[in-house]
Amino acid sequence: MQALGKQVGKNILAKQAKTNKPSVRCHATATAQKSKAANRRQLGDSDLQVSECCLGTMTWGKQNTEAEAHQQLSYAFDDMGINFMDSAEMYPVPTEAETQGRTDRYIGSWMKGRKRDDIVLATKVSGYSQRTTWVRDPQRPTRVTPEQIQESVDRSLSRLGTDYIDLLQIHWPDRYVPLFGAPPYDIKNEREGDVPFEEQLRGIENVIKQGKVRYFGVSNETSYGVSEFCHTAKAMGLPKPVSIQNSYSLLARSQFETDLAETCRRHNVGLLSYSPLAGGALTGKYNRNPSEKARFNLFPGYMERYKTSMVKEAVIEYEKVAAKHGLTPTELALAWCKSRWFMASTIIGATTMEQLKENISAFDKDLSEECMADVAAVYKRFRDPTIL
Repeated sequence: MQALGKQVGKNILAKQAKTNKPSVRCHATATAQKSKAANRRQLGDSDLQVSECCLGTMTWGKQNTEAEAHQQLSYAFDDMGINFMDSAEMYPVPTEAETQGRTDRYIGSWMKGRKRDDIVLATKVSGYSQRTTWVRDPQRPTRVTPEQIQESVDRSLSRLGTDYIDLLQIHWPDRYVPLFGAPPYDIKNEREGDVPFEEQLRGIENVIKQGKVRYFGVSNETSYGVSEFCHTAKAMGLPKPVSIQNSYSLLARSQFETDLAETCRRHNVGLLSYSPLAGGALTGKYNRNPSEKARFNLFPGYMERYKTSMVKEAVIEYEKVAAKHGLTPTELALAWCKSRWFMASTIIGATTMEQLKENISAFDKDLSEECMADVAAVYKRFRDPTIL
């Protein structure tokens, strides 16, 4: 079934050849690169070659205007050589009915007139949610059924102004799992009527066969979920996930490092880390006097897991490590993520061009063994302080 995704790509290239629009998918390594952020890595067992830095987009349409979104995209792609961006049907965040979908539309207007094959475009279909006021049909919860996968993909394609998605991800599981700093797994929270893994994969298979999606990934997933998707895919001849997008940073490590790292290695599933700066906490700005427009100040109650006293103490210690080695806190956090052996691409996000430039430049930094040892020493004292 992974071959089907590759064949979809070949069909797209053939279509471009007929319209005198040469492909540059295999030309990625020859692109003029001004940053190591543009270095390519293969994503899982797909044929997608993605830049080590992925441009996150969830502020566009809420904290950023369309013009600002275009400026960020042009700098990342045209100036820095990045080729990978990540969106979602529910963006921008925090999601509201009146803004939902703006992010995609801003991306779509920027892509007009550009070579689509230069871009690796990822987006997401929402997992289970009873919040029915902001995605698609306000009369029903979002579920990962074949019907809703089809509906999500068709609407995303319309907003994005393209005819295919390179990577479609399930934003969070259909079944109950603790998410976003929630307490540990509790069987009391299990729900009846989970959409079976095979049924979800049948829905993914449908949109791949239609040529609307090339590859499939998961997000906010567990080792159990990754294994079940992979085993079901192998047994039934269905698409398997090539990627997992989970929170991963200096402040949130253990969930991935303990058993997901092994699971993903055995199944050849690449990590796309989101919140590598812990929502901005690892920049150190919240330990000082952040702007009123800083995300945590702008949206009270948002990302509470990054506001604890333990997090603040850990950030102070990581700031000391950064200063010792001639780095900014941002450079330390992003260069550290880049260095991890299981990392396929690190997703950055910025609300200003100044932030974006610093984030991308961080990928030019390589951490010394001494610096890595200092990071490890801080981690021994502050293991995952974001767990509430």
